[in-house]
Amino acid sequence: MDLREDSVRLESLQATSRNMSSSSAFFSANQSAFFSPRSSTCQLSESTRSDAQCNSINFSADPPSSSSGIQVPECLADVGFSGFQKFDHVPSTTLVASGIRSSYDHMGDNGYNVPIAKHRKHMRNHDMSFSPVPISLSSNRRRSYDVYIGLHGRKPSLIRFTNWLRAELEVQGMTCFVSDRARFRNSRKHELRERAMDVSSFGVVILTRKSLRNPYTIEELRFFSSKKNLVPIYFDLRPGDCLVRDIVEKRGELWEKHGGDLWVLYGGLEKEWKEAVNGLVRVDEWKLEAQDGNWRDCILQAVTVLAMKLGRRSVLERLTKWRDMVDKEEFPFPRNENFIGRKKELSELEFILFGDITGESERDYFELKARSKRKNLTVGWSKSSSAEERHRASGSRKGKEPVIWKESEKEIEMQSFERQHYQRPKGGQSSRRKRSKKTVYGKGIACVTGDSGIGKTELLLEFAYRFHQRYKMVLWIGGESQYIRQNYLNLRSFLEVDVGVGNSIDKSRINSFEEQEEAAISRVRKELMRNIPFLVVIDNLESEKDWWDQKLVMDLLPRFGGETHILISTRLPCVMNLEPLKLSYLSGVEAMSLMQGSIKDYPIADIDALRIIEEKVGRLTLALAIVGSMLSELPINPSRLLDTINRMPSRDILWSGREVHLLRKNTFLLQLFEVCFSIFDHADGAGSLATRMVLVSGWFAPAAIPISLLSLAAHKVPKKHNGTQFWRKLLHSLTCGFSSSYSKRSEVEASSMLLRFNLARSSTKEGYFHFNELIKVYARKRGVTGAANAMVQAVASRGSLSLHSEHVWAACFLLFGFGNNPKVVELRVSELLCLVKQVILPLAIWTFVTFSRCGAALELLRVCTDALEAADQAFLTPVEKWLDKSLCWKPIQTNAQLNPYLWEELALSRATVLETRAKLMLRGGQFDIGDDLIRKAIFIRTSICGEDHPDTIAARETLSKLTRLLANVETHTSS
Repeated sequence: MDLREDSVRLESLQATSRNMSSSSAFFSANQSAFFSPRSSTCQLSESTRSDAQCNSINFSADPPSSSSGIQVPECLADVGFSGFQKFDHVPSTTLVASGIRSSYDHMGDNGYNVPIAKHRKHMRNHDMSFSPVPISLSSNRRRSYDVYIGLHGRKPSLIRFTNWLRAELEVQGMTCFVSDRARFRNSRKHELRERAMDVSSFGVVILTRKSLRNPYTIEELRFFSSKKNLVPIYFDLRPGDCLVRDIVEKRGELWEKHGGDLWVLYGGLEKEWKEAVNGLVRVDEWKLEAQDGNWRDCILQAVTVLAMKLGRRSVLERLTKWRDMVDKEEFPFPRNENFIGRKKELSELEFILFGDITGESERDYFELKARSKRKNLTVGWSKSSSAEERHRASGSRKGKEPVIWKESEKEIEMQSFERQHYQRPKGGQSSRRKRSKKTVYGKGIACVTGDSGIGKTELLLEFAYRFHQRYKMVLWIGGESQYIRQNYLNLRSFLEVDVGVGNSIDKSRINSFEEQEEAAISRVRKELMRNIPFLVVIDNLESEKDWWDQKLVMDLLPRFGGETHILISTRLPCVMNLEPLKLSYLSGVEAMSLMQGSIKDYPIADIDALRIIEEKVGRLTLALAIVGSMLSELPINPSRLLDTINRMPSRDILWSGREVHLLRKNTFLLQLFEVCFSIFDHADGAGSLATRMVLVSGWFAPAAIPISLLSLAAHKVPKKHNGTQFWRKLLHSLTCGFSSSYSKRSEVEASSMLLRFNLARSSTKEGYFHFNELIKVYARKRGVTGAANAMVQAVASRGSLSLHSEHVWAACFLLFGFGNNPKVVELRVSELLCLVKQVILPLAIWTFVTFSRCGAALELLRVCTDALEAADQAFLTPVEKWLDKSLCWKPIQTNAQLNPYLWEELALSRATVLETRAKLMLRGGQFDIGDDLIRKAIFIRTSICGEDHPDTIAARETLSKLTRLLANVETHTSS
């Protein structure tokens, strides 16, 4: 039976047994605008229903499970708690997050909203005997639940944990009833919750320090203990803390403040209170602790225990599979065990994202820079937001009142983000302030900005490792503008979402390409908007706009203020009108510690040399780490290393572009890189494999690079014997004894050398590593002959779409020069044909079908068509040879005549690309363009293969389909 229909039937039957005044109220409610006059079940359109589910955390986004309490009819999803108070027959939901109006009544000094006398009466009537409350419904209509979750308190962390637990259980198919019973004064609502307790298979009671002074928590403990289905979760307690003697006698630091005769606070009985607390000791099998650093483990353990007891074997298998995936793929890098400093920055990030600081971070928290509070704190408005909503949200706020985030019914607020600019003041007023920036605390988004190599990625990685237990998973996304959308859609595997073109929203018609792309993004975004918390890390965001279509990157993100948090690193001064956390340099002590490593007994002269090196490299964390590794790996002191770097000649490089500004002004850093290359060359001969791997890495995508693919590309780069006799002698003296242990290096040994000198960073994927963007930029600008060609050839021969899709795209960028970018690589016709067949066509189809990236796939095929046409024109150009000039009677030939087989292969390859484009145009309703493309393909195939060839016949069938659809469109348009 559908859960919503069941809940409405329960409410309607309950209403029939009430008095006449209540019935009148129920009749009035039915005549209101919230109820359909034709149906008592309040039928809504599918779009309104989905919006109602997404707009409030109180309703599940995973039908048919219950979100909390008896399910409220969908037509009331947007009414809020004020609407529930008007219609007393509708049970109020029981779980509210910050920023949404709470149904809490005014609390007394002890935190209870019911007088002591009423508590005593209620306890006598309902708590002494645990017989279920009589129910007028027949047994086959009674609603049952798998899990009852009881809690007490309004602490944000408690609400966040409970939301996550409930959502995780429902995702796994277990129905839940969540209630904080101390919030309700209506006896009928208490009866409903008592019924839910009685019909639940298991009772999960979340215990906090204040729970044992709450009469309803005590009642829940006694009730579920008597049924032997109690599952306690100790939220900020430990099982050993819940001892009756310690609590009553106020023993220990915890109970000195929160202990005593707690049953007196609510007028209960000592015997019943002690019975409930002692019942916790007898629960030996299920003792789950939700401490600050193990939320994820605790929730997964709770789901596993309940699924096992409920006999849900498929849930156990699914969780095991998910754990294995997370262990392997959650983080892009292993944790930096030598992470230094940044305590203040880590604490401020925690404060910005969560709104508070807990645990060890609270002790490490430095005084944050005082920031002025803004009363009207909004980050952006939907275009469809009403003026009334804006007026309400811009009202004065005092103290710690949460910011209310509004959404329209049809749009997510952040989808149509508008920056707020200051208008230029009239008259002689100053106009320096051009744009307002907001520091939003507790809304789940933070931005870190700083120069390349300053340590932004390291900071985000350390934060992710420290707080990963507060999230179901850390989702790491590369923020480079050409790859960010693909990286975002790659989250489909972690979120278990299908973003293919076959899952269009409206299957009754052909959706446009733009609609299909937006639908795919919306499916990922919807998963991130559930009550399950994720940490989305966007590393190195290059632009606020997507490179492909210039749409705002924030269109990809879920609304701010939800359970999912967004953490961004960028070189941009400002992102999305937020005031970023400006990352500064390490302190002098921290920088010195990073360079010295394990060697702490340098003389004064060497300490001064280290300070000079720190100053000359611009205090960049990357450079300091390289210096420290050189001092650890080589028998050299800081003074001699400084002299070596100063004497290293710098290369003449033509600098251009914004990204190389830092390198252009820091020649000492470039000299440091050259010293590393020279050391590699001395150890492994001129043009060592390690050096070539660094130089060719600049042409790969900004993602983890497979060592085997990188090594293959490096082997294709020609060796050069550069350097003078003087430098060979100098480096030999520096690395005395070093070359003996570094003889000819294999692929693995060269990779190890790069990792040891911190020029590369290891990846959590076995056989992969990363290069810092500064090193890659320098590798490209250094201009090694054949490096880009070597990269493209390596990808063409060993590239895999499923494993190396980013690098396959990078090869396409080098080969075709998308947009205004110039072509970097020129291939022979035979190589181009092989690349089109093995790489380009599979990549375009895979991108279109699997990820709904229609625009990118079609653009790739378009530039591929242009490249094939250019090669075809070159084949038809007459070729003059010196021998032909001496033989005046011999006519001048073309390449097509000289090599007819290759020319036919080129033409057929072009026809295949055209036909593929035409078929894809069918999926987006662009029949006229597809008709033109398929006719060109048919002409080529007919000329070369003939009309009866199977490929020609297949192309004609595609033409017939396009012609029929195009005629239907024209008929519909004319009518």
